[in-house]
Amino acid sequence: MIRKYIAYIGFCVAMIGCTGPSVPEVFTDSKDLPKIYPDYIDVTIPINMAPLTFELDEEADEMIARYAVGNQEMVFADKAQPDMDDWRSLTEAAKGGAITVDVYARKADQWTHYKPFSIFVSPDSIDSYLSYRLIFPSFVSYEALTINQRCLENYDESVIYDNVLCSFEKDGQCINCHHYQQYNPERMQFHARQNNGGTVITYDGHIKKVNMRNDSILSAGVYPAWHPWLNLIVYSTNKTHQSFHTMHHNKIEVYDAESDLIAYNVDKGEITNLENDTTELEVFPAWAPDGKTLYYCSAHFEKQDSSLSRVSEIVKRSQEIKYSIYKKRFDPETMTFGPRELVFAADSLGKSATLPRISPDGRYLMFALAEFGVFHIWHHDADIWMLDLSSAAARPMTEINSPDTESYHSWSSNGKWVVFSSRRDDGTYTRPFFAHIDKDGHGTKPFELPCADPHYHREFMRCYNIPEFMHGPVTIKPQTFADVLKGDAESVKYVQKLTK
Repeated sequence: MIRKYIAYIGFCVAMIGCTGPSVPEVFTDSKDLPKIYPDYIDVTIPINMAPLTFELDEEADEMIARYAVGNQEMVFADKAQPDMDDWRSLTEAAKGGAITVDVYARKADQWTHYKPFSIFVSPDSIDSYLSYRLIFPSFVSYEALTINQRCLENYDESVIYDNVLCSFEKDGQCINCHHYQQYNPERMQFHARQNNGGTVITYDGHIKKVNMRNDSILSAGVYPAWHPWLNLIVYSTNKTHQSFHTMHHNKIEVYDAESDLIAYNVDKGEITNLENDTTELEVFPAWAPDGKTLYYCSAHFEKQDSSLSRVSEIVKRSQEIKYSIYKKRFDPETMTFGPRELVFAADSLGKSATLPRISPDGRYLMFALAEFGVFHIWHHDADIWMLDLSSAAARPMTEINSPDTESYHSWSSNGKWVVFSSRRDDGTYTRPFFAHIDKDGHGTKPFELPCADPHYHREFMRCYNIPEFMHGPVTIKPQTFADVLKGDAESVKYVQKLTK
């Protein structure tokens, strides 16, 4: 039934002025929610998040959208793209409550008003910056990649380091694994492989390139974990390989033929082994916020077929390899680590757990779980799980998971938000999604990183990998990093035991 409504334009709200689009006067009400992209229906956002923009995700001749809180409103045609100042005024008015969104679509001469939805505005803020690698899917190219940073309070994005600054054709380079000490952009590290390779570490205004290779360790450091306050970085050392599936629904398999744990004293340039059992594949270290416990993942693997090389046998048996979560106690005064202790036996469930990340209050451990293997970003079955460290209870986070890949997750510094990479949009490209986490470890419906143009991610053919929160931007210029990489590297000294 068609009903006539007087458009809500009887007066002009100061924040939007007296011009611009208006809602239709004649329309049909629908009981259905609109189909929009990105899906921001009933999401919860931090008070300081950049404006959420969207477009209608179905055929229509015209769209009108209205954001409203009390007597404040913004009305848009075609795409909902709030002005920054107006958005700030609206979110402040909605703080602790919600913005109501009405969507109208015209098909021919008929307008439809969809069921209104809400954007809930949490008073909990989020860290102002996020950094990530932007990379094509590795079956396309890996050389054209960057480490970027994005201000979450607006749409400003800049390059921290560009892979091609030290690369040219056959003299290629691959940068990876950026990491910070306690969200501090002035204490950062990343690794470069191949041409001009080395680990770049910046702290307290100093920048150095380190050659971490040593005869006493397996390889240079790969996946890092910087101690919360000591100038100590724990790495996994990995001999990584990649293969392509011809029949399996996962396109790519990435696996480690060997991997260990090492610790590096940044000030002294000293390095030592923490775990180097040849029958264990250790990976993904992560510190507890109190700096007294190191978490990591490990899978047991023993060769069985003498006719195959270790790599060939791992490829053949890759679906048998299951990682569980372990921890090691650490004494910051004596710089000593204890024996490993089992935290979560994923292999007993026939699963594989990776990427442990501990909440800032030390209560929760978030991890990715899939059927097998270590590189869950390529596994369509990978989901985010939450382990309550006080009760040892673990559960899948069904409230934030999707039918496709979830992986590469990080906590905000206040523990109220998480970011993770998801392939829920198209199954191929990872995008950052955010969710609010309450005191009981439950999340809200995730929302995608907002862009000035809501269509942007549908045309952007790169993946967002390893999203990491930061308190502010990295201010060192990309060319400065390139100059350091082109220079000489500082060697490391192997020691049996670390000292302060």
